[in-house]
Amino acid sequence: MRDTLLVELLTEELPPKSLVRLAAEFSNQMRHSLLEAGFLSPEAAGRDPIFFATPRRLAVRFDDVLDTQPDRVIERKGPAVAAGVDTAGRPTRALEGFMRSAGVTFGALGRIRDGKAEYFVARIEKRGERIDAYLGAMVEAALKKLPVAKLMRWGAGEAQFVRPVHGLVMMHGPRVVPGAVFGHASGNLTRGHRFMSTGDIVLPHAKDYAIVLAAQGKVIASFDERRARIRALLDAAAGEAEWLQDEALLDEVTALVEWPAVYEAGFDEAFLAVPQECLILTMKANQKYFPLMKAGRLTNRFLVVSNMEVADPVNIVAGNARVVRPRLADARFFFEIDKKTPLAEHARRLAGVVYHNRLGSQGSRVERLARLAAVIGRRVGADLARIERAARLAKADLVTGMVGEFPELQGIMGRYYALAGGEPDPVADAIEQHYRPRFAGDRLPEGNIACAVALADKLDALIGMFAIGEVPTGERDPFGLRRAALGVLRILIETPLPLDLGELVAAAASGYPAAIDTGDAVRVRVFDFMLERLRHLLREAGHASEVIEAVLALRPGRVDLVPARLAAVTAFRAAPEADALAAANKRIVNILKKADAVAAGIDVALFQEAAERRLFREMNEISPLVRSLVAAEDYAGALKHLAGLRAAVDAFFDDVLVMAEEPLTRANRLAMLRELAGLMGQIADISRL
Repeated sequence: MRDTLLVELLTEELPPKSLVRLAAEFSNQMRHSLLEAGFLSPEAAGRDPIFFATPRRLAVRFDDVLDTQPDRVIERKGPAVAAGVDTAGRPTRALEGFMRSAGVTFGALGRIRDGKAEYFVARIEKRGERIDAYLGAMVEAALKKLPVAKLMRWGAGEAQFVRPVHGLVMMHGPRVVPGAVFGHASGNLTRGHRFMSTGDIVLPHAKDYAIVLAAQGKVIASFDERRARIRALLDAAAGEAEWLQDEALLDEVTALVEWPAVYEAGFDEAFLAVPQECLILTMKANQKYFPLMKAGRLTNRFLVVSNMEVADPVNIVAGNARVVRPRLADARFFFEIDKKTPLAEHARRLAGVVYHNRLGSQGSRVERLARLAAVIGRRVGADLARIERAARLAKADLVTGMVGEFPELQGIMGRYYALAGGEPDPVADAIEQHYRPRFAGDRLPEGNIACAVALADKLDALIGMFAIGEVPTGERDPFGLRRAALGVLRILIETPLPLDLGELVAAAASGYPAAIDTGDAVRVRVFDFMLERLRHLLREAGHASEVIEAVLALRPGRVDLVPARLAAVTAFRAAPEADALAAANKRIVNILKKADAVAAGIDVALFQEAAERRLFREMNEISPLVRSLVAAEDYAGALKHLAGLRAAVDAFFDDVLVMAEEPLTRANRLAMLRELAGLMGQIADISRL
């Protein structure tokens, strides 16, 4: 019989930031177990299970689940045939032991081939069992596989989970499936809202779970439905203002409430004298409030997502207004105290702050940043005095009270303190913007001063961490080096800046003392790491893999020119000559790899065939133009002219034996292929196409 299967685990409050991940993984584990055991058909398994997640429950629902497995044949692989019987054809002890464990006779054994060997196999017919015999163990096994960093133990038992468990529901249609998980026997009794529920709730049928829980228990079990309701309530409560959109905060408050209600509260307008970023972060991080904005500026109003729906919320509103006041007062205190000390004075304290125990202090790092930013500034024609000033003050706010309390405000507070101390706007802006981009899709620093400091900051971190072996591995990247590399690439490409990446890496490496090895090996590893990040960046942008590989094969230093090269090669691929020239180029590369001797130059007196004279003539005719177009960054035009060589190249390979027996002729022809490869490989390695 097919019916809806429901499993619900009642717990104490689950970690809000991992609630959805826990619920999704639980449902995936259960789907796998049910499918493997035969209770879920492949068609039903192809549909996503419906999972539910609230602060005090994880639940999952599957439709069309069998209450009894189909009868099936289980295959058990035994010993190899060569080891299973003796010379007389009688079973060995190994095979006899296998037959006993499988409950079969020698005559009932089959044989299968696996690789080069043949094995005995026992095929055991097994009648289908009811889901009752499996479900409890499945649920407990699935829960133990959840990605939980730290487990808790409660009561006198040995059970462990992310939070103490207080109840279990396992139902197939209207029937309770008997079983136990973490010491709790299953039932059809669940709990609703801690304060608004009518009491314990009896579930009549598994499919009615969400409806009954909402009607009697005042719990919206679906995380997605609860999230959508909160968004709608925020929109309605904001009125003419705008609530500050923050998807991560929306996820978190959804995981904190079961029956959401939104109320508006406020604070004293005097607090608006504090930078709005401080107030916003205080309200979001500490209180989970949604600040209200008008025309991009913070107002003294905010929205509270409450877990209580009441007729008169005056006490809830007053309570939240009272709670937020000391938080805002703390922010104002830090801001006023920090402003009393000039930013340059804060910067001097960086000498006593460790950057990394193997790379020295923040003070020594700031000196490196100032020198490297100045090098970059000279190459882009920026104001060197302001660049060095911004670099020396860039990390000063790390020792302020505000950033000590809220590390997320580093750079942002530096800008405010710089402006308060009379620093020029470009210097103050560079202090804030040198951290950009902070995340994928973030804005880039604006202007050469901010770009120079931002590049210096990221390149210095990359070189230093690679020098001491702190290289990202797998998902591990504690120092954010992938983000730093992508930041450098985006600044160079999207600004764009005409800077050579290899030269920037070398300049960053030269700033470290001799005690830290930043030699050629480290520089090559950093450059390769950057190219790999660039490869991922270009793939995400939708460029074809073959085109990316063709362009990056040349290990371009000017990454700002890579988009133009990609566009040119993409257009070239559509030309009728592209495939033939790519194949010819690949052939040239292979021939040159195997060549023993190549002439230093091309000697026209050694030409014997009309095809080689023609190719040499056409190469000479277009070579100056192609090189001129490449220098002018007209890559599409250069490739268009190179495509015109197709007929001459085809004729050369049809009529000319490159590896001629006569040594001088062979070396001369190889020299012409080398010249052709160099001419065709100025933009990309088209043999990769």
